[in-house]
Amino acid sequence: MDKHIIVGVHIVNREEHAVKVQEVFTQFGAQIKTRLGLHDDICPSNGLILLEMADTPEAARMIQAVEAIEGVDCQTMTFAH
Repeated sequence: MDKHIIVGVHIVNREEHAVKVQEVFTQFGAQIKTRLGLHDDICPSNGLILLEMADTPEAARMIQAVEAIEGVDCQTMTFAH
């Protein structure tokens, strides 16, 4: 079954946690189909990244790795068709 998997990654205190998140994204880069970073025009310390993910066990491992980082919250939406 084909699925669209969208993951929202909310990073609190980007200055402290963004490097760790980027390291995980780089490690699992082949699992990320689309990446979109959202932020206010005032450059706040929090950040939101939206990812369209592959439907693979490796992608699930990436989500777990990101969730394990302090100061990061992930939420997933799955659209099946």
